[in-house]
Amino acid sequence: MNESRTTTLNRAGAAPGAVVRNRVLRNTYWLLAASLVPTVLGAYIGMATGLASVMGRSPGITAILFLVGAFGLMFAIEKNKESGVGVGLLLLFTFFMGLMLSRMIGFVMGFSNGATLVMTAFGGTAAVFGTMAVLSTTIKRDLSGMAKWLMVGAVVLILASLANIFLQLPALMLTVSVMAIVIFSAFMLVDLQRVVNGGETNYVSATLAIYLDVYNVFANLLALLGIFGGSRE
Repeated sequence: MNESRTTTLNRAGAAPGAVVRNRVLRNTYWLLAASLVPTVLGAYIGMATGLASVMGRSPGITAILFLVGAFGLMFAIEKNKESGVGVGLLLLFTFFMGLMLSRMIGFVMGFSNGATLVMTAFGGTAAVFGTMAVLSTTIKRDLSGMAKWLMVGAVVLILASLANIFLQLPALMLTVSVMAIVIFSAFMLVDLQRVVNGGETNYVSATLAIYLDVYNVFANLLALLGIFGGSRE
């Protein structure tokens, strides 16, 4: 049955590699869209239960829990990416990330225009994603070499964010947020192009990478909007 299908596709002019790429890209987009549901649910539960306020009062402990939980789940997802367990773990991961995001959303929703700011951040993130998706299919140059430099930048951002928990420097926080948007937008382009070019053949791994890019762009864009556009009136 599989051989017959492959033969039919080849006669139609579609190479097997192109078929695999299209399937991975399609499944990645579907799973990425599905991952937004547990993220929103996690954020809602975090705010409704008061967990967001608890995290706000204990930023150091929250940061430790975030790093342990996030990296632990990411490791588990990669170990099970070839099975349905990997999909389930990915959705659990996105729920956890929603819980962690509830602190920022709760802060922004405290403004009178909080709902508008959240929707603006969502729209801005969608615009970035759409732009990077288009560029990933039009740029012919292989951008995979950028990944190692972007990873260095991401590590620096993590260290700076942890340091600022104790330093509490507004200028450093703004710098981190701006650089995070730039770095993870570039990561998004690299990760999308890798899927488009067939460099990533597992849609669970692809979804995890792109989800992290989208999450970080949204969270940092929301932080900037809250700082510069928040209104108490």
